[in-house]
Amino acid sequence: MSEVSTKAPDPMDIALGAAVRIRRRTIGMSQEALADQCGVSFQQIQKYENGTNRISFSRLVQISRALRCRVTDLMDVFDGADMETAEDLNLLNRMRTPGALELLTGYEKLAPEVRSSILNLVRTLTAQQDTAVSTSQKQPVAA
Repeated sequence: MSEVSTKAPDPMDIALGAAVRIRRRTIGMSQEALADQCGVSFQQIQKYENGTNRISFSRLVQISRALRCRVTDLMDVFDGADMETAEDLNLLNRMRTPGALELLTGYEKLAPEVRSSILNLVRTLTAQQDTAVSTSQKQPVAA
């Protein structure tokens, strides 16, 4: 009888997958196009990008060729001291948040004054949300 694995993806697999996703989206390539060039399904690319499935070295070479970069470009996140690697992994995990890459891409195109206004808006919204969550946690539950 086989067991269903409930093990979470390894952070290194997640980081490599995130690096693939960022590169693919940076050059404007769809998952389908990358899958076609690598001879796999787009669902397999999704699993690679989410870190659910590990990328073999031979597949990583295929992916890097399709993305027109070097294998080492996708693995740069693993260079450096342990603290830097942990920070890079954290950043790559944050970039997996739906809409994060689009927001960053748009943000880069904005004038500095507009960036400042948006940043102030986000700070205000997150402070309000933190206050609301904190207040709701302090409320006694009615019996």
